[in-house]
Amino acid sequence: MLSKQDLEQIALKGISEEQINVQLEEFKTGFPFLKLEAAASIGHGIEAPTAEERQQMVNTWNAYKAEGKKIVKFVPASGAASRMFKDMFAFVDAPYDVPTTDFEKKYFDNLEKFAFYDALDAVCLKNEGKGIKALIADGKYKAVAANMLRPEGLNYGQLPKGMLLFHKYAEGPRTPMEEHLVEGALYAASNGEANVHFTVSHEHIAFFEKKVAEKKDGFARKYGIKYNISFSEQKPSTDTVAANADNTPFRNDDGSLLFRPGGHGALIENLNEIDADVIFIKNIDNVVPDRLKGDTVEYKQVIAGVLVSLQQKAFAYLRLLDSGEYNHEKLEEIIRFVQRDLCCRKNDIKELEDAELVIYLREKLNRPMRVCGVVKNVGEPGGGPFLTYNQDGTVSLQILESSQIDKSNEEYMKMFTEGTHFNPVDLVCAVKNYKGEPFNLPDFVDKSTGFISSKSKGGKELKALELPGLWNGAMSNWNTVFVEVPLSTFNPVKTVNDLLREQHQ
Repeated sequence: MLSKQDLEQIALKGISEEQINVQLEEFKTGFPFLKLEAAASIGHGIEAPTAEERQQMVNTWNAYKAEGKKIVKFVPASGAASRMFKDMFAFVDAPYDVPTTDFEKKYFDNLEKFAFYDALDAVCLKNEGKGIKALIADGKYKAVAANMLRPEGLNYGQLPKGMLLFHKYAEGPRTPMEEHLVEGALYAASNGEANVHFTVSHEHIAFFEKKVAEKKDGFARKYGIKYNISFSEQKPSTDTVAANADNTPFRNDDGSLLFRPGGHGALIENLNEIDADVIFIKNIDNVVPDRLKGDTVEYKQVIAGVLVSLQQKAFAYLRLLDSGEYNHEKLEEIIRFVQRDLCCRKNDIKELEDAELVIYLREKLNRPMRVCGVVKNVGEPGGGPFLTYNQDGTVSLQILESSQIDKSNEEYMKMFTEGTHFNPVDLVCAVKNYKGEPFNLPDFVDKSTGFISSKSKGGKELKALELPGLWNGAMSNWNTVFVEVPLSTFNPVKTVNDLLREQHQ
């Protein structure tokens, strides 16, 4: 099925013939749905720490930072902002010339509230000979929108989200990239340094580097720290082959194979190359102005404190198991820790002999760990926290997307739709073992949790394969703990008008 040219093409990407054959087979077989036990809730997989407990966790985190540990803030930032402006692209192409839909009216009625207003006014003046107000007075609404979207204007239709002006300040507007640098200083700095890593797309990396170079020194002076800022791109070897409806390889007009990015799950490879003791993960668009950062900073420290306190216990138990100086009573204590604190249960655990029990406990303790902030469900799209059956028969906490759930199973759909919380991509991860060695993170991916979607290219339908999501199947075999965080820490920007919400003003 694969020609000599195909093999040369995939070799250039760093992909093996075997990987392609596995992917084509996955198009045929699909992926199994996950078996669920229950949606996680407060007291049943989700912790809701009291004010006193939160302060204790903040203190634990600050003590950990004082030990000189390496902390990195990891920000997936490769997405273009084009989807943010879908409605405005539609307006520019519409058969009418004045704002007609509610979305269009809201945008133009509130233009001066956007942090990019002055920049847009300047490009309108340059390109049209008139500023925004004069253009609108002439009824030239489309010229204003086009100057926001198109390359000859602000080019917001093609830029990455991290490079758009989101928030106004007296000293000038800020991008999400800058807000993440500030966050890095406020909760992720140690030894007087803040390490921030952005994953960006190839076409935007030079732009990102230039902007970071312009901005970082000002923030370094403001917060009295040194920034170490690094970048990576999604690896070509994580791209997946596209297929036709009959599961044969989809080909471009020149006969070459069509590859597509493997989704955010591909970033497990980028994460695996980060040298750090603890890594925070947060999406590029989930930022707020300084006046609202208090809750974000507090709860990032809380979930980090929960992480390192659990890790310290796990490490102590692993050393004890290594020493051989334990009795059955001590094994019972470790079982309680794994079941209660790490929410990982094995129904037939009582049937294991002590020797088997030690092997089982060591395996469950000696793996990457993450604490995920979850917010009360307010109908936003996103993955939910669940207690899920794993391949080895254990039950543990997972973040699931709707695509992983059997829609024909009424009980599961009820769990999903009535779930009390969801995951806003608010993670803190411990990625080294008790000997200080980094885990090889791809070893902990559940490869059976990929996803197939329908797309099109040049008017032809195709099937696309996404790798197990970064915080879904890619971290399936990690120890996972959920902590409730306030809704004020979750402020994503999915459309340009979301920037008009009070939290972004």
